[in-house]
Amino acid sequence: MEQAHADHGHHQHHGGHDGHGHDAADRAGKASWAMAARATLHCLTGCAIGEVLGMVIGTALGWGNVSTMILAIVLAFFFGYALTLRGILSAGVDLRTAIRVALAADTLSIAVMELIDNGVIALWPGAMDAHLSEPLFWAVLAISLGVAFVVTVPVNKWMIGRGKGHAVVHQYHH
Repeated sequence: MEQAHADHGHHQHHGGHDGHGHDAADRAGKASWAMAARATLHCLTGCAIGEVLGMVIGTALGWGNVSTMILAIVLAFFFGYALTLRGILSAGVDLRTAIRVALAADTLSIAVMELIDNGVIALWPGAMDAHLSEPLFWAVLAISLGVAFVVTVPVNKWMIGRGKGHAVVHQYHH
């Protein structure tokens, strides 16, 4: 991982070359599956916090499935971004830059994760009507997050390999 950080720092000095094929090809070789899995796990953490909190709040307030799902998705994005912001801000980056980096780093990853996660829940027979006290609710949520993780890892690997996504965040963690 240190080698990836060192190489990324080297590419940082060539910011004007991002559009050239050779630079993207160089970075693509540096994106490991482990790095992509760590980035996806980070995203999954924020998504899971938001999903569960949204479902608990929506259920406690007696909301319907659609409004509860919308709240869960909004909170998943919020907590996904918040976790990234926390790390970037702790590196001493100003808030405006940190927000831009978090949006650039996490939007596609969270969107894919939420699409897959909520798609599995919506399509699983009985899952949308399961209550928080039922094992079906928690089992389908766990399965949907697992499927979302598996589908999102290659997306993050592709993004990191092109100097996007969490590759941008890593430059602030030196």
